[in-house]
Amino acid sequence: MNDTHRQVLQGLDSAVALVGAEDWSVLFENAKFFRWFPGTGGDDELLTTRMPDFRAERAQSRLEAGRPFKFELKVTVEGREDHLRVTLEKFDGASEPAYLLQATSIRKEMETQYMLDSYSKMAEKNARELEREKDRVERLLLNIMPRAVFEEMREFGTATPQRFDSTSILMLDFVGFTDMAIAADPSAIIAELNDIFSSFDRITEMFDCERVRTIGDAYMAVSGLLDESPDHAANIARLALRFRRYLERRNQAHPQQWTARIGFNTGSVIGSLVGVQKYVYDLFGPGVNLAARMESMSEPMKITVNEETYQLLKNEFVFTERGPHEIKGFGTQNLYFLEGELARR
Repeated sequence: MNDTHRQVLQGLDSAVALVGAEDWSVLFENAKFFRWFPGTGGDDELLTTRMPDFRAERAQSRLEAGRPFKFELKVTVEGREDHLRVTLEKFDGASEPAYLLQATSIRKEMETQYMLDSYSKMAEKNARELEREKDRVERLLLNIMPRAVFEEMREFGTATPQRFDSTSILMLDFVGFTDMAIAADPSAIIAELNDIFSSFDRITEMFDCERVRTIGDAYMAVSGLLDESPDHAANIARLALRFRRYLERRNQAHPQQWTARIGFNTGSVIGSLVGVQKYVYDLFGPGVNLAARMESMSEPMKITVNEETYQLLKNEFVFTERGPHEIKGFGTQNLYFLEGELARR
């Protein structure tokens, strides 16, 4: 290596050293190498002492096989840590067998990679949070509208009102709820009502029905909506009986007694989203109105149906006839109490 080569190497911003192949002695080094791997100035200084993390045996095996040996390490200069990429390979221009070592700083590369990793992790975190928020919004929307309506809303941004000719609608209302809420601890009463409605929701799913909405202490459920189930009337009848059974058992175990009137009807309805900023899925039409009449004309812990619904269910359920009643908007009809389900053969 002539003087010109030495001057060029001394001016490089990367570390360069010539290392003896026999004993790893440092034959030549530029200023950058000395700055990163300072020595004591003795004649016996070796690469293995100047670079404590250097794996000599592995390097020797790789170099003797004719391949360069590459690795990364950290150095600390004047209290500042730096990351280096080191390459060691055979050098043929020396008077004795030697290896050429080159080391370059990859601190900026590492910082860039760290920033990219940080951004990537942040993006993944934001994506997970968005997915969780999306799931939460979906659950909330599914609480106020049927899934088919939700799917239509998600795909087209709107939902078309639909007419359903064969559905069964149940209406339930608690007797004396207003007086109960005022006389007792309001927060405790509302907590109990929430517990009851949550149980109603689970029961509703068991019988292939859907909760449409709750208004105060009133609960509305429907069967045959969107899925066109031929058993919608029987499903809603079983739902009404299970609601009453649940309340009876709950009253046996709780000091606060909950008494409900229940009525249901089979008929046609129109389902539609109502509102622009705050969506509510609701049902309209004579089927809903008559179900509301059945509930209002029922009695505490009784389930009332009209003649048409009775005719659909009389072979599967037990009824008690109440006789003719004048129903506002629907004329005079025979009403019945649903008592229970006939034993299946």
